[in-house]
Amino acid sequence: MIRPIRTAKPASEELTAAVRWYERQRTGLGGEFFDAILGTIERISETPEAGTNFKTRDARRMLVVGFPYQIVYRINVHEIRILAFAHLRRRPGFWRRRR
Repeated sequence: MIRPIRTAKPASEELTAAVRWYERQRTGLGGEFFDAILGTIERISETPEAGTNFKTRDARRMLVVGFPYQIVYRINVHEIRILAFAHLRRRPGFWRRRR
């Protein structure tokens, strides 16, 4: 069953900031990052249970190929909710209070 994917507003803001940051580093890199994010979201959509389970929360994560990012998401009956687009080495667990 394919569930719709919804993105929490703070996660959308994180993604926008990260795309802009990469684009400032090198023209076109922001687009490459965004494409990698879209590919990861597609994998989540196709096989949501494939993401690594967090021990303390009912959330999962999937790594973004080629970039030091993970997508943190929660699966429920009606949808998949993206909680965060999180850098792997900055502010671990900042997303934990999000629903």
